[in-house]
Amino acid sequence: YHDSETNNTYVYITNNFKVEAITICKLYKQRWQVELFFKWIKQNLRIKSFYGTSKNAVYTQIWIAISVYVLIAIIKKELKSQYSLNKILQILSVGVFEKIQLNEAFTQIELSEKTTDSFKQLILFDS
Repeated sequence: YHDSETNNTYVYITNNFKVEAITICKLYKQRWQVELFFKWIKQNLRIKSFYGTSKNAVYTQIWIAISVYVLIAIIKKELKSQYSLNKILQILSVGVFEKIQLNEAFTQIELSEKTTDSFKQLILFDS
C-alpha cells in the first residue's frame, strides 16, 4: 500500500486473500487507533483492574472512568486551577467524606501549602 499523504509504502502480510489490500490497510489503521486509545486509558484513567469480565462490566468501568476524567477536567476549567488533573483527583479523594465547596477545598490546600513554617519543624540531629 502506498500512502500518498506521507509518501510511504507499507507492506502487510496476511493469509486472507479474499479481502482487498485497501481493506487490510484500513483494518490495520483502525487497530492502531484502538491501541492508542488503550494507551491513553492506561496513562490517564485510574483503572487498576476490572471487577467484572463480561463485556458489559468492562464497558461500564471504562465509561465511569472516562466520566470521572471529564468531570475533573470540567472542575479544573471552572475553577481555573493550576493543578494537574491527577492532583485535583488526589485532593478530591482525600476529602470525599467532607461536605465542603470545591473552590474552598482548593483554596484551603493553597493556604496550607503557603503557611508551612520551617521553624515548627523539630530538629532530630544537631549539625
